Amino acid sequence: MTDESRGIGGTVGPPWSVDVLADLHAGVLDDAQAAELWPLVDADPEARAILAALDATQADLASLADAPAPPMPAEFAARLDAALAAEAAARFPEHAQAAPAPRDAQVVDLAAARRRRNKRLGWAAGVLTAAAAAVVAVTVAIPNTSQQAGTPNVAAPAPSGPSVGNDGAGAQALVGKAIGVRDFGPLQTEDKLDACIAAAGLDPKVRPEGIRPVNVGGKAGVMIILTTGKLAQFRLVAFGADCGPGNPAVLFDKVVGEK
Repeated sequence: MTDESRGIGGTVGPPWSVDVLADLHAGVLDDAQAAELWPLVDADPEARAILAALDATQADLASLADAPAPPMPAEFAARLDAALAAEAAARFPEHAQAAPAPRDAQVVDLAAARRRRNKRLGWAAGVLTAAAAAVVAVTVAIPNTSQQAGTPNVAAPAPSGPSVGNDGAGAQALVGKAIGVRDFGPLQTEDKLDACIAAAGLDPKVRPEGIRPVNVGGKAGVMIILTTGKLAQFRLVAFGADCGPGNPAVLFDKVVGEK
C-alpha cells in the first residue's frame, strides 16, 4: 500500500485511505481485519462511494474482454493490404492479382482485415509447403549416381544437342547452323556463360557468334563460336554444365577453318 499513515494497525476511519479500501474491496485482507472494517465502511457514505467507484471500474475492465475490436483507420488498412499484396507478388509473381480498388469507407473492420491477412498468409504457407514437398520428391527421384564431380547432391543435367568427340571432333560441321544461335542449354542464362568465359581467361569483350548446347562424349556442354580475325576461321570452345567462377570446366578448345 502506498498510504501507510492509515490502515490496519493505524488510524482506521474517515478520511479513508484508498489503498485500505481497495484491499478490502479486493478481498486481500484477512478475515479478522475485514470483519473489523466492513461495519465502519458501510456506515460511511464517502467510503461507500469509493467502493462503488471500484465496482464500476472492475465492471468496465471485465467488459473489455468481450468488447469488439475497434475499427482500423482506412489509411492503415490500405497500407496493410498494399504491403501484403506486394509481398505476395514478389514471392509468387505468377499468382499476382490486380490491386484492390480504393476504399470508400472511412474505417475498416479490424477483424475482417485480420481474416484477409490470415487467408493470404495461409495460402502462401500452403504454396511454400507444396513447393518444399516437390523439391524433396524430385531430389529423391534423381539417382545419386549421375552427380557431377565437385557438386555433391546435385544431379548432372542430361546431355542435349548434337554429339561431338571429347576433343571436339565433328564440331566444325555445326558451325554453319550455329552462327546467330543463342541457346544457353544447361547454363540457362548469358550471365552464367559469361562467368565460364571469364574463368577460362577469354576476352569478355569478344562476344560469341553462336551459342548452342552440345553432347561432348556423353557430357552436357555449351559450345561457343568465336572469330579469330581470319577469314573462315573460328575458335570453338565448349564448357561443361558445372563451369562457373574459378572453374572453367572446358571440354574442348580448338580452332577450325582456314589456317
